[in-house]
Parts: sequence; structure tokens; C-alpha cells
Amino acid sequence: MTITKFSTWAILLVLLPLTWGCIKQENPHPTTLDQELENTLKNVSNGQGKAFFTLPDSDELAKIPQDPKNPLTLAKVKLGQMLFHETALAIKPKKEVGVNTYSCSSCHHAGAGFQAGVKQGIGEGGTGYGSNGEGRTKHTDYPGDMIDVQPLRSPSAMNSAYQQVMLWNGQFGATGLNAGTQANWTVGTPIATNHLGYEGVEIQAIAGLTVHRMEVNTAVLFPMGYKALFDEAFPNVPEAQRYTNETAGLAIAAFERTILASEAPFQKWLKGDLAAMSNAQKSGAILFFGKANCGSCHTGPALSSMSFHALGMNDFSGAGVFGLTPTQITDAGKGRGGFTKQPSDMYKFKVPQLYNLSNSPFYGHGGSFTSIKEVVAYKNKAVAQNLQVPHSQLASEFKALDLSETELDQVVAFLQKGLYDANLKRYEPARLLSGNCFPNADAQSKTDKGCN
Repeated sequence: MTITKFSTWAILLVLLPLTWGCIKQENPHPTTLDQELENTLKNVSNGQGKAFFTLPDSDELAKIPQDPKNPLTLAKVKLGQMLFHETALAIKPKKEVGVNTYSCSSCHHAGAGFQAGVKQGIGEGGTGYGSNGEGRTKHTDYPGDMIDVQPLRSPSAMNSAYQQVMLWNGQFGATGLNAGTQANWTVGTPIATNHLGYEGVEIQAIAGLTVHRMEVNTAVLFPMGYKALFDEAFPNVPEAQRYTNETAGLAIAAFERTILASEAPFQKWLKGDLAAMSNAQKSGAILFFGKANCGSCHTGPALSSMSFHALGMNDFSGAGVFGLTPTQITDAGKGRGGFTKQPSDMYKFKVPQLYNLSNSPFYGHGGSFTSIKEVVAYKNKAVAQNLQVPHSQLASEFKALDLSETELDQVVAFLQKGLYDANLKRYEPARLLSGNCFPNADAQSKTDKGCN
């Protein structure tokens, strides 16, 4: 069949608008909002601008902050990814029913933004997963005092490469802010792990294995194929020290440092995709880093910081909290002061990272808020929730922001959508060498997840 000149032009007339539309969408010209946001970022970063807030990709190891004593390698990250999710490490539970049923990812899984999908993370003694971690609860076989829980909300393991000390009170880590705190590294407690001299991500990973009764047992792991992974990850470590909780913790920490929300719309915008964020998200970002002054604490690529502030939020209470005494909750509520014992640090908590907040609807160290808007509105009004926190301890930044309802919604749009990486499942292994279900492998979790 011969194509006439007329039909050729007709085809071109149909295709050209589509092609032109694609070009315009991929490479839009900067709008007034784009220019304003770029200028705002320059103002809050001493002129560094977009680069100051940009996260590297997870395979750009040289660009990821790392502990000099634990340099990142692909082999170490690969081993760490497996061990982070591996329920076969859980070989010393308090009850036999708990063997091989939990992992690091039980309280820090991709579906919940690498934190728990419920108010209080549950390791051993938990049951169920639901569809996204929201179905986890206490196993009926476990008394309250035997369940493996913490007195604070599980912090996200994501973007942890930008934290030199770890946990809400910053107790893990031998360097940075914790230099000079050796008197508080009590022998016989998890904090004594600081004596190994690593940064916080590494110390938390190493200590966490023992705290949660997980162990590298070569008789268990080697038949699965883990020996080869350890050998590739630690070729320069003598074999007598190569297969230990310390090396396992170093590998887990290496993996955690690569868990980066680098595909969030804000990150795409920073890298040049101006269409990645909506106008509402851009307006919210301008407010976040400008009028609302959130960027004074939430800064850098992870929108976090190594500073501690009292915002008067409530401690753990109510439904969804198990196995804690009032004293444990009160002590945890002292924040940084509970670790340093300094009066000036009392009730102050570390500034958390802000990506993928909407994956798990509990906010604050006590999970006392259940929506992002509640948190933003709380900071906008700046009226302390927890009356036990002395007014003198409240952060100077905790003051009314005078944001309108529209401005509140715009800030929420930025936090909820602009900082949401929808592809965190890329950090999960396709399968574990053990073949076990993860993040949990108790009977109900296996049913919920539809695995082995």
C-alpha cells in the first residue's frame, strides 16, 4: 500500500503534539515556585543549595557517609542485607516458640519506612504482620515481661548514614557527640558496646544482635551458604574473628547506610526533574525551609540533625503498648538526659529524619500522634502535650509559627508526598539463604505474608 503525502502529514500532525508534550513534561522550564524554592535552599544552606540536600544513590558507596573503621563494600552490603532480614539469627529466644521467628527487620521493615508498622515495635514475642506491618501484636504465649519491646517508638533505619549517634537519646556511638561520655558506658549494659570505638550505626547494629538474642552460629549459617558471604565481605579479618556478632553487625550497618530515600520526588527535583513535585509540594517546601523554620533542625540530605530538643511530646501510653512498667516509660522519657545524666539534657530527643513518614502512622518518641498533619499542627501551635516536661526545657524553636490552614496543608503535602520514596522494596532481598519468611516468621506472619 502506498502512503500518500496527505496521510504522512496527518500522521505527523497526530504525533508531533504527543512528542512535544513529552519533551515539555520531561524538561519543564523553571517556574516562579522552582526559583523561589532554589533560592530558599541556598539561604538555609549557606549558599550550597540543592547539593546540600541531595542523597546519593545506594550504589554510590564513595558518596555515602561511613565509619572509617567500617568502609563500605558491595560484598559487605550484600551480606548485611541478608543478615538484617534473616530470622535464622534468632536462635536464643526466651521461649522455644520464638526460635527463628524475628529479625532486625521485624521492627525496621521496608513496608513501614524501615520502622515498625505499629506504635511499638515487637521482636521476639510478637505475632502477625498484616498487609504492611500493621497487624503485629503480642503473642498469647508470652507474658508481658518476656516480650521483646522498647520503651520508645522504633526509629527508622533509613538514611541512618547521616547519623553519627543512634537512638532517640543518642546513646550508641563512640565518636562525635558521645566523645567524653565514657563514664556512662556502663559495663554489662548494651551501651558498653561503645568501647569498640565505632560510630552509632555500627554500635547499634552490633549491640542489637545481643540485645535481641540473635547470634552468628556457624553450624546453623554455614550450610545455608553464609560462609562465602562472610569471606567475601571480610577477606582481611582472620578466620577466628570473621564469623562473629561484631562482623555481622558491621555488615548490617553497612547495609543500613545504603538504605536511602533517593527516589523521593524532592530528591528527583533536586537532581533536575522539576516536574517531580506538585505546586502544593513545592509551596510546602518553601514554607518548610522558610517561614516555618523547620530546616533549622531538619537539615542536610536526610532532613535530620545531630541535635536534641524538648518539644513536650507524650511518652508511650494507651493501646498498642505492651510489656513496660511506668518506671521504664518515665526513664525513657528523659531522652538524652537519661543517657548523659545532665540536667540540661533532660526530656530532649534527637531530631529524626523525615522521609516516608506516611508509611507508619505514629509520630514522636511515644507515638502520640497518628497523622502528619497532627504533628505539623502541634508545632504550629507550640502548646506542650506532656505536662511533666518543665517549660524551661522546651526548645527555643518550639514557638507558634502562625501558619494558615492552607499553609499547613502545603507543608503536609511536602512531607507526605514530596518526601515519599515509593520504591523501598528495592532494599529487600529476593529471598533469604535460609528460605525463611521475613521480616517475621511466626505462624501468623507466614500466613499473612503467604510464605513457607
